[in-house]
Amino acid sequence: MGGVEDDEPASKRMKLSSEALIHLSNGSTVKESIVGSSRDLMARPLQSDGGEEVVGSKGVIKKVEFVRIIAKALYSLGYIRSGAHLEEESGIALHSSIINVFMRQVLEGDWDESVATLHNIGLTDEMIIKSASFLILEQKFFEFLDEEKVMDALKTLRTEISPLCINHGRVRELSLSIVSPSHCFTVRSPKQNTSRARSRTKLLEELQKLLPPTVMVPERRLEHLVEQALGLQRDACMFHNSLDEEISLFADHQCARDQIPSYALQILPAHTDEIWFLQFSHNGKYLASSSHDCSAIIWEVDANGISLKHKLSGHQKPVSSVSWSPDDHQLLTCGVEEVVRRWDASSGECLSVYEKAGLGMVSCGWSPDGKWIFSGVNDKSISLWELDGRELECWKGQHTLKISDLEITSDGKQIISICRETAILLLDREAKVERFIEEDQTITSFSLSRDNRFLLVNLLNQEIHLWSIEDDLKLVSKYRGHKRTRFIIRSCFGGLEQAFVASGSEDSLVRTLNLYYINL
Repeated sequence: MGGVEDDEPASKRMKLSSEALIHLSNGSTVKESIVGSSRDLMARPLQSDGGEEVVGSKGVIKKVEFVRIIAKALYSLGYIRSGAHLEEESGIALHSSIINVFMRQVLEGDWDESVATLHNIGLTDEMIIKSASFLILEQKFFEFLDEEKVMDALKTLRTEISPLCINHGRVRELSLSIVSPSHCFTVRSPKQNTSRARSRTKLLEELQKLLPPTVMVPERRLEHLVEQALGLQRDACMFHNSLDEEISLFADHQCARDQIPSYALQILPAHTDEIWFLQFSHNGKYLASSSHDCSAIIWEVDANGISLKHKLSGHQKPVSSVSWSPDDHQLLTCGVEEVVRRWDASSGECLSVYEKAGLGMVSCGWSPDGKWIFSGVNDKSISLWELDGRELECWKGQHTLKISDLEITSDGKQIISICRETAILLLDREAKVERFIEEDQTITSFSLSRDNRFLLVNLLNQEIHLWSIEDDLKLVSKYRGHKRTRFIIRSCFGGLEQAFVASGSEDSLVRTLNLYYINL
C-alpha cells in the first residue's frame, strides 16, 4: 500500500516545523511530510485507541467524531501544535491518510493524481465524484490559460471536463473563454480571480463543502454546534429579553422573570380625563399621549424618568390618536371626527391643520419618508396629504370606519385600516390590490409589528389574534386572559425582538404574553 497508514502516531505522520505546514485560509493545515502515490490508497474507518466509543451522560456523542471536531476547531483557531498533539494523544486523526494526500495534491496542483485519489476515497455517490472532479479540472483549465497554454487548456476541456457530462452551461462558458480571452474574466469565480496559491486554497474549501462531512469535517463545525445550542436555549427561555452578547457558555441560559417590566416606576398625572393613546418616538427620547380632555402631551424621557415637555392644545374634541414622524421631529394628533394637526415636537407649535369641509378625521399616519401624511375620514375614505395641507389622493369606498386605527408599512406600499366591524383592509397602493383579514367578532383595535410581518388584532370577545401578513394572510395564534367590557383595549408588540405582547385590561392589570408561549 502506498502512502502513510492511519495507525502511525501523529508525530510520525506530521512534522510541526513551520516550513512543513501549508496553512489553508479556513484554518486547516496540510503537512508536506506526507508522500507517496494515492493510487493504491483506500479510505478506511478512523481507528481510536482512546477507550470508550461515546462520551457524555446521554451516550449519544461518538468519541471519534467529537475528537475530530475539536481538532478541526483547534486548527481553525490557529492552534496548530495543540491540534497535532490532540491527534497524537487520542490516536484519532482529523483526516485519513488518503484525505491528507488528496489535500496536498490539490494545493500543489497535481491535478491528475488528485482526481485519481478522489476516486479512491471510497465515495459512493457518483454525482459527488463528478462534481468534485469538475471543480479540480476547471482549476487545471484556468491555470493552463494563465500560462498561455491554450492547446493544453482545450485538451483538458475536450478530453477531461466534457466527458463528465455535467454542468453543460458552464462547459459552454469555458469554451467561450478560449475563443475570447476577455470573456475568461467574466466566467471565473472569485476563487479563480486571485493568486494561484490562494485560488487553490479556495478550491479546497469548495471541495470540502462538496464532500461528505465524514470524509472532511466541515469548517467551523464546532462553532455551528455551539451557536445552535445557544440559540435553542434562548428560544426556550420564556422571559428572554436580553442581548445575545449577554449569553455565556459557562452556564445554561435562563432569563429571570424581572426581565419583563412588572411594577410601576412613575405616574404621570398631567391629563384631566381618560388617556386614549400612547406612543414612544422612534428614538425612545419622547412619549406622546392623547386624551379625552381634548389635549395631547409630549413627554421627555431621560435617565431620571419622564417629564412633561409640551401640552398641545387646540383640538375641540377628544384626541383619539397620535403619530410620530419618521425623524421624530414632528407629531400628528387626530381629534375624534374633527381635524388632524401637525406639531413641532421641539417647540410645541402647531404647524398645520388638515381638514375636509363637512367631514371629520378619524385616524392619521406618516409615509415612511416623512413627506406625506395619511388620514382616515368619517365618510369611510382614506386621504393622502402634502405637508402643506394639499390633498394629493383619496381612496373612496369602504376603507375605514368612524373610529379606526391606521398603519402604513415601513416600505410605504400598504395602508392598513379597519374597513368593517369584522374586517381589516390591507391596501397595496402601487398594485391597487386589496386584501382582507376577516374575523368572526367585532374588531376594536390592531397593531402592526416593526418588521411588517405580523398584525395584532383585538376583538370584542376578549381575544387577541396574531395574524401573519407577510405573504398569504394567516391566523397564527390566539391569546386570552385580558378583560374588556366597556372600553377599547389596545395591545402592542414589545421586547428587544418584539417577542412579547403587552395588553391593557379592565381588571387594572397589564398582561404580558410571549408570542410563542402561554400567558406569563
